[in-house]
Amino acid sequence: MAIKDLHHFLESYFTAHQCSIVHNDEGMLTIQLTEAMDRALMNRPFYWHYIKKMGYAGDPKQLTLITDPEKRDGKHEWIHFGSPRLHQILNHLHDNETYTKLFERINTNQKTALFPWLVTNVKISYEGKQKMDEMVSIGLHLINGTMKANMMDELRNKTIQASISDYCYTMTPMITLSSGYKRIERVLEDYIRNQQHDWAERSLETMEEEISLLRHFYKGEDQESDIRKEMDEIKRRYYPCIHFSVVNGGLFYLTEDAS
Repeated sequence: MAIKDLHHFLESYFTAHQCSIVHNDEGMLTIQLTEAMDRALMNRPFYWHYIKKMGYAGDPKQLTLITDPEKRDGKHEWIHFGSPRLHQILNHLHDNETYTKLFERINTNQKTALFPWLVTNVKISYEGKQKMDEMVSIGLHLINGTMKANMMDELRNKTIQASISDYCYTMTPMITLSSGYKRIERVLEDYIRNQQHDWAERSLETMEEEISLLRHFYKGEDQESDIRKEMDEIKRRYYPCIHFSVVNGGLFYLTEDAS
């Protein structure tokens, strides 16, 4: 279910934002950023302020990302689930492109139906002694209820555009967006429930060890308020929890063969 191929996720992300892929090798991706993406990701506000004030076009940077940990070379940026750069990209998606409506491009001279899919990209956060994130992509057919994991991989093989193609028309959803999202939520909850959660057990063990040490440290002292405060902090750091949030999503109208 998870988007395990981070390399292709990033390739799709930058391509969708009109960035040129300069180098694309297994585990390494070099992107020529546009001005908009340089502003969004490279943290150079003073540079762009100066350039625009002087009336120049500006020189957006190239960004090289390493997605294969075995190819880390110290010169380029290693990106992985949980890394600051990936958080930045996900936040950019969340802030700027939470919801979209797109259509599959079809070259036809006959009437062709396009079927509605609710597609959501969700970040699952596992928090405890260690923190990790997982990206999940799910598509729900809003007429027959078919659900697909790794929906972004499905869309990658199609040409998607903002306007509907000539001779095409859209089918009316039978499942509402709110009902559809609740179905996806239930699938995510089942997915999480059926996983092995050794990490949570280890986190609880560490929490109990820290609390035991705390009690031992304060043994014989009447500082109940301090103990309670530090105990709450230990629980905040180590008590395992899982939550998920929608990074972005949308309504995609696709041909019948997508179902």
